[in-house]
Amino acid sequence: MFGHKLRRCFFSSHAPSSVARCLSTACEGAAVSGAIKFPSYLLTSPTTDQSQFRSGLRVASESMLGANTATVGVWIDAGSRYETDHNNGAAHFLEHMAFKGTSKRTQQQLEVEIENMGGHLNAYTSREQTVYFAKVFEKDVPRAMDILSDILLRSQLDPEAINRERGVILREMKEVNKQPEELVLDHLHATAFQGCGLGRTILGPTNNIRTLTRRDLRTYIDTHYLAPQMVVAGAGAIDHKELCDLADYHFGGLRTELSEQEKNSDAVCMDNGEFVGSDVRIHFESDDMAYIALAFEGSSWTSEYAFPLMLLQTLLGSFDRAAGKTITSQLCFDVATNELAHSISTFNTCYKDTGLFGLYAVAEKDKVGDLMKTLCSNVAHLVDNITEADVERAKIALKATMLMGLDGNTNVCEDIGRQLLTYGRRLTPAEIFHRIEELSSEDVKTAAYQTFHDKNHAMAAVGGGVNELPDYDWIRDHSYSR
Repeated sequence: MFGHKLRRCFFSSHAPSSVARCLSTACEGAAVSGAIKFPSYLLTSPTTDQSQFRSGLRVASESMLGANTATVGVWIDAGSRYETDHNNGAAHFLEHMAFKGTSKRTQQQLEVEIENMGGHLNAYTSREQTVYFAKVFEKDVPRAMDILSDILLRSQLDPEAINRERGVILREMKEVNKQPEELVLDHLHATAFQGCGLGRTILGPTNNIRTLTRRDLRTYIDTHYLAPQMVVAGAGAIDHKELCDLADYHFGGLRTELSEQEKNSDAVCMDNGEFVGSDVRIHFESDDMAYIALAFEGSSWTSEYAFPLMLLQTLLGSFDRAAGKTITSQLCFDVATNELAHSISTFNTCYKDTGLFGLYAVAEKDKVGDLMKTLCSNVAHLVDNITEADVERAKIALKATMLMGLDGNTNVCEDIGRQLLTYGRRLTPAEIFHRIEELSSEDVKTAAYQTFHDKNHAMAAVGGGVNELPDYDWIRDHSYSR
């Protein structure tokens, strides 16, 4: 079975796992504070084994007792933010081409082999990462690794197949643009990170989809699929030594670095994410609904404010009128009681060097003005009115969300790959719980103050009534208490 998808990763609070290397650090901190006791299920979690080759290629895995299936994959530190105006869309295009045949397997042979194993092969592209993974029976892990290396390193990139796939991607773009949330969040990135790689879309512009060549795609592979930028991850019925041997056999010949000429070519973008206060409003008179994303600069994965902002995201909560979701915050109560929006949700998106923290709302066009006033007043009020009781409730909810996100070996494998790329290691549940438990209401208030107080924002609004939204200066002035 095959699949591929875009991974936007907007509503993110990613959970770590396994109890091994960092447990001593967390426990030592707990001993100092004398307040934190780790539940037994944390202390008995499987360990995550990690190895690194001289080339810089990393291998990490978690064996699960009683598992009969395994997920193995390759996480690559390459996504749309590292593309240029010339090749924007290449990572996603390659995701499509990976399933169209290699120098060893035709497309049909690839499909039949996966089907006969009862396996599942998938891939996705985000702004910072490209991922290919397979879910198979324990005995088929070696074949899965062979297939993954084949589609990654030996994709045929047949010119006729490339031309056929252009139409597929253009149709996919039309479908994505029909989804208001996807469209608005792409506009939000484009305005918040103007002139930066993070402002580019994952699919790329229409012109690039129509003109990217085999050479462009091959150059992208040669310049981004480097050993230090790749992690081979596995979870479930996995033997770490075997996975290391397979990784060495299939990926041992990867290049380790780029030449100076390649670093300065139009195939590589290595700029920093620079947040720009701005907004974009696209008005459709015929649309009865407005789709609005209001964001502030958030934190990077490794920022001291990363965990406090996860709690803040939980505190602000979400509400969906159709789903009848429980109202858990003052913001959601105000929106629901006054029927200001059909739905509202908080997003907290982390990148390597920056982030976006904000609110996404869907509202009737005649409610947008009152909705924005309510959003701003709640954000301004929140900074000085977070209680310890609020934070304790948010801690329980956040820890539960993180642990539930690790159900199944595919989720664990994804967590391993992502964390090694973002943190350089895998955080244990004990360390994560310790970091969360250490936080006080003052820590969350400080993070809120640093994020909202007298800070520029970025906003994207699409649909009816968006011209009735307050202007940029009004929103800025009313989103913090003077």
